[in-house]
Amino acid sequence: MMTHKIALYPGTFDPITNGHFDIIERALGLFDEVIIAVAISQDKQPMFTLHERIEMVEESVKGLKNVRVVGFDNLTVELAKTHGASILIRGLRAVSDFEYELQLGYLNNSLDDTIETVYLMPKLKHAFISSSIVRNLLKFNGKTEHLLPQEVQKIIGSMTSCTLQ
Repeated sequence: MMTHKIALYPGTFDPITNGHFDIIERALGLFDEVIIAVAISQDKQPMFTLHERIEMVEESVKGLKNVRVVGFDNLTVELAKTHGASILIRGLRAVSDFEYELQLGYLNNSLDDTIETVYLMPKLKHAFISSSIVRNLLKFNGKTEHLLPQEVQKIIGSMTSCTLQ
């Protein structure tokens, strides 16, 4: 009996970067379906609203098959269960990410031992990219075209500078 493997890729995606997109493409090579879960994440005080972040993710992945985008404000393992996902995707850029991600993976598994976390690394050319770096560049009108999917760059470019302050 073949099972349909659904993976959940949770994050704030504030904004989605080429590194995130790379992880999504890699995950699609491993799983039948990938659900990108955009967290409300008020604790992080995102630059972009949940609606804007969902729009950016949807525009970025519109050419990919077997990808869905959802917003959420609950425990990741609960969201995974709701959508039938048994795998969580997490990205690792550097050793500094590893300790936090490992703890998060253990925590999620302690809440639901049917959930597995799979760690994927972006290609080396994207390894330095983080949403926080992009947000800092945006605050100072820095160049971000090489860090963001084209669709995201267009959306951000159409926003007024006062929206990004």
